[in-house]
Amino acid sequence: MLTHLQLRDLVIVDQAELDFGPGLTALTGETGAGKSIVVDALLLIAGGRGGADIVRQGAERAEVAASFAALPDAAVAWLEAQAIEHDDEVIVRRVIGVDGRSRAYVNGQLVALQQLREFAEFLIEVHGQQEFQHLVKRSAQREMLDEHLDQPTLPGVVAEIHDRFRACRRDYDSLRSAADNRESRLDLLRYQLTELKAEVTTVTAIEELFVEQKRISASGRLSAAAQTALTIVYEADADSARDLLAKASAALRAVSDADPALAQPMQLLAEATILTDEAGGALRRYLATLDVDPGRQEEIERHAAALEALARKHRRTVLDLPAQLLSTEQELQTLENAEHSLAELERRLALLESEFRAAAQRLTEVRQRASAALGREITELMQTLGMAGGRFAVSVQPNETEFGPHGVDDIEFLVSANPGQPPKSLAKVASGGELSRISLAVQVAAAGKASSLCMVFDEVDSGIGGGTAEIVGRQLRELGRHERSDGPGRSGQVLCVTHLAQVAAQAHTQFRVVKETDGKVTRTVVNTLNAAERIDEIARMLGGIDISDQARAHAREMLGQATAAAKRGTAAAGKKRAKAARN
Repeated sequence: MLTHLQLRDLVIVDQAELDFGPGLTALTGETGAGKSIVVDALLLIAGGRGGADIVRQGAERAEVAASFAALPDAAVAWLEAQAIEHDDEVIVRRVIGVDGRSRAYVNGQLVALQQLREFAEFLIEVHGQQEFQHLVKRSAQREMLDEHLDQPTLPGVVAEIHDRFRACRRDYDSLRSAADNRESRLDLLRYQLTELKAEVTTVTAIEELFVEQKRISASGRLSAAAQTALTIVYEADADSARDLLAKASAALRAVSDADPALAQPMQLLAEATILTDEAGGALRRYLATLDVDPGRQEEIERHAAALEALARKHRRTVLDLPAQLLSTEQELQTLENAEHSLAELERRLALLESEFRAAAQRLTEVRQRASAALGREITELMQTLGMAGGRFAVSVQPNETEFGPHGVDDIEFLVSANPGQPPKSLAKVASGGELSRISLAVQVAAAGKASSLCMVFDEVDSGIGGGTAEIVGRQLRELGRHERSDGPGRSGQVLCVTHLAQVAAQAHTQFRVVKETDGKVTRTVVNTLNAAERIDEIARMLGGIDISDQARAHAREMLGQATAAAKRGTAAAGKKRAKAARN
């Protein structure tokens, strides 16, 4: 639900802040005052185009910020997918500079315009003579119809079967493509497998091989170093480390009885002598291991070179070769069993297609039942909305060439605005005002089922008046009052730009848009009206600039009648719910 809207330097609005609540909000004002400025601002929030011409003269940039609360589940899921933090509230901001460059932010995080459009679809629906005419989109028409199905889970079933079919089809196409060059590929795989098996073992064995190769290649340097150390420590002809330690130990032993303090260094020298003996033995044993059989050395070098050549050939590291061996074995096995696998996949595809066709046919039948009921309901509503004799129909035509996640149906809304004319495509025959009223009828029919929390109707009352205008106002009020289906306690919200007093009188809240000028600068101001100001504004809409006491009395009566009618409607709805609960 839209809770707050802030405009700054937008066209001729220098600054405006509006607070919104649930229910119906009317925006009124004299012709040319700029009543649609709020709608234009929300279109920017919804990702609409905006150029430098919308920046107020003398300003550096135009800015619109909208706050939303009680977010629908789809909006919350989008925010989480984008890793945008929220607390069931969100602020959407749009900034457009004098250079025409535009930036969009969601809770302070910069987002692309296409992302903003995706997100705004969960928050706002704008109906009217604007570029965002949701109703003429075929996808939106299908979604609206599916909201009226008596088997609401069936579209999901069809989509799930289609997903399984597509996955199976991908597997089949991949295997079929490989099977087309099966024989040559088999020959290559068998040759590669023979090569790999001849040289490749395990990762551990390969690591040990290269450690040993490194040791053998350095055996000369290792032998020289070990022999030098052994000679110095133990085998020198005179004064080896072992001999010197023995002499030092003997010298101390000769005088040890004279001073006990020499006991510790004498002990350490004795231990050093033992360690030197052990080091000498270890060096002799190590030198013995360096005596490598020339045949063994040649095999290690050959094996290491073969592994490096295979790694280059397969564009892998040497340690990746065991995985390459496994992969080659698996591909070879798959291709050898390709005929059986293809036959199995063909069988599964046939079963899935049959399952899809059956589910799609059920969906077509359910949609056709729903289309007849929806057509009748909206046709009846059209008669009360200034389109007497008009007819609405939903065409559901199965198309055998279609095979998609939404079934096989071509779905289109058709309308005849005048008696005796056959229904034609809504996108082609409805005027702007008619489209707004038909959209209103669709939304009333879908009340409680739509997911958007804020619906905006721009000039929905174009071309009507009198009793029809009052009915339009009542329908809008009912649409705003209706509790939404996307969460308990979430009421609908409707914003309506209107020039008719009969519609404005039905609103829960009313804003007046006024154009002011000092002869040099013109600006638009949006004011929230209190009870007394609403009476004056509705009286102005009834009688013109000079407001008479009679016009005020009439306005007061209209507001009272709207409140009383709303109370009666609420009581009747309560009785209906109570009766349904008893039954």
